[in-house]
Amino acid sequence: MEEGRSEKYPQKKSRSTSSPDSSIGALEPSYYEEEVDPRTVARRIWDSFKRDPTLQVTPRGVIGSNGRVFDTEMAARRTAESPLARKLKGRHLQMIAIGGSIGTGLFVASGKALAQGGPASLLIAYSLVGAMLYCTVHALGEMAVLFPVAGSFSAYSTRFLDPAWGFAMGWNYGMQWLLILPLEIVAASITVDYWPSGINPAAWVAMFLTLIISINIFGVKGYGEAEFIFSIIKVVAIFGFIIMGVVLDVGGGPNGAYIGGRFWHDPGAFNNGFRGLCSVFVTAAFAFGGTELVGLAAAETANPRKSLPTAVKQVFWRICLFYIVSLTLVGLLVPYTDTRLIGDSSSDAKASPFVVAVKDAGLIGFDSVMNVVVMISVLSVGNSAVYGSSRTLAALAEQSQAPSILAYIDRQGRPLVAIGVASICGFLAFLAASKEETTVFIWLSALSGLSSLFTWGSICLAHIRFRRAWRLQGYSLSDLAFRSQPGVVGSWIGFIFVVLILAAQFWTGFSPVTPNDGQPIVGAAARTTSFFEAFLCAPIVILFYLGYKFVRKTKVMRATDIDLVTGRRELNLKELIAEEELERSTWPKWKKAYKIFC
Repeated sequence: MEEGRSEKYPQKKSRSTSSPDSSIGALEPSYYEEEVDPRTVARRIWDSFKRDPTLQVTPRGVIGSNGRVFDTEMAARRTAESPLARKLKGRHLQMIAIGGSIGTGLFVASGKALAQGGPASLLIAYSLVGAMLYCTVHALGEMAVLFPVAGSFSAYSTRFLDPAWGFAMGWNYGMQWLLILPLEIVAASITVDYWPSGINPAAWVAMFLTLIISINIFGVKGYGEAEFIFSIIKVVAIFGFIIMGVVLDVGGGPNGAYIGGRFWHDPGAFNNGFRGLCSVFVTAAFAFGGTELVGLAAAETANPRKSLPTAVKQVFWRICLFYIVSLTLVGLLVPYTDTRLIGDSSSDAKASPFVVAVKDAGLIGFDSVMNVVVMISVLSVGNSAVYGSSRTLAALAEQSQAPSILAYIDRQGRPLVAIGVASICGFLAFLAASKEETTVFIWLSALSGLSSLFTWGSICLAHIRFRRAWRLQGYSLSDLAFRSQPGVVGSWIGFIFVVLILAAQFWTGFSPVTPNDGQPIVGAAARTTSFFEAFLCAPIVILFYLGYKFVRKTKVMRATDIDLVTGRRELNLKELIAEEELERSTWPKWKKAYKIFC
């Protein structure tokens, strides 16, 4: 087939981008080569959307000979040999790690968390979830360097835990991102409403949706460049807010009033007691959602050993600086009784706590600047939603856990059908034109936040099982190209934290906190609604898991039977380590200290 293509479009020059020593170099498709052919530009663009003729993405053999047993070895091989184009560079991956998913959860939904739990609960919940996620991302990084596969974490659940659980986690994560796209666009329309214009929200939805779809049509390179720019804007804005927040808190604002910790005393540090703290966890989980995209992008980097560990470590700085410090300042500058905070029943849902803090300081025009940053952040996460959902759906299709048409990869390495499905789900954002936009925001936010918890728990458990299989099958830790700094202990901490947070959400779902308007939630109907707002994802995940397990009769993977060979990236560790040690020997002391975390 490749020969026929070469005869039709004779090559004048060809250069392979893969290393001759690569273990999968011979399996890389033809779009890794530069071709010169007589076609016009328009014709080449049209042909780029056609399915790659050199690959059969979903060959036979995924189902065993009895028609029911899941072939884990075939699934591992096909996800490892994914035809997705590896065009993300180190700078793309690092910016995705630092600022890729900073959006609604931090800038908008944090207002709801502040209103429900108070500033101390906000700080505690985000810190605990951040610590748990730091362990989780390190575990994911260790597996992703060794097995850089498409849709990485759901494939790891299939490989190291149970194919049925991998199916449930893949669809859980795919649906999470499918719903986050309309959620983020709804949030964008809310931020635009901050400036009275009289323009129908549907017009803004159409504009934002077109922009996000257009970016993803350019493929992974378009996504990477867009996220690089978006993340720079977000990082600069948050640093600016931190500096400005400190100045305002010590009395350096236009009115010269010293704030200090006033709002921690009046109205107080906590709201609704321990229940208020528990109610903040799902919002915190939603805010950190998307951090695992570092692992999802592993299959699309040229050198995951070099770029992925650096990006994983930089998650530490994102958690500490961008979330903990900025939310500490928000709690100092905005009282939880402020009726403008989203999530308060009397709120008009038009401003984030960041915008409220800047506006209350009396800085003319700065509230609008901050709101523009919020809007850019929201669109950035919407862009990541299309990327995350399309890659996950394509990975599920490659493992025969989704319709095979979703595995359609065109000649530019784009999962075109999966991108189309994600884009269609974005049209749910037109609900923003209705009077129930705030209700839609709350429901989608709750569903997405809990989905992240299931994903993170599965990553930690998969890492625990991977390390056990690695030891029992005779491998040593020195054979790992990248080791998680928290290790297995960190994965156990992350897994236990997830279980505790899910238990807390179950409790607060049945016994919700009292809103700031003082009207308690009473009655069977109101409590049922509150429970499903907090715990809607759990029954869906269980249904997917039990349904697939009943149909396919899958079994939990035994540590001695786990496949640690198929799809593993072979690296000459001794040579690479010697080169790295030689390079490190030339570093000054400050750089050696910096590289511990970055």
